Amino acid sequence: MGAVKYFEEFKIWQDARELVGEIYAFTGGVRDYGFNDQIQRAAVSVMK
Repeated sequence: MGAVKYFEEFKIWQDARELVGEIYAFTGGVRDYGFNDQIQRAAVSVMK
């Protein structure tokens, strides 16, 4: 593998992004909005 120019090229970041999509899909129907907000923000922070 050559030099990475963008963080989006890292496999781990791509996997984290996929996880975020799954978390959003899973929590989409949950009516506990506080839980949704917290779990979704935690998932997004994994990508940072």
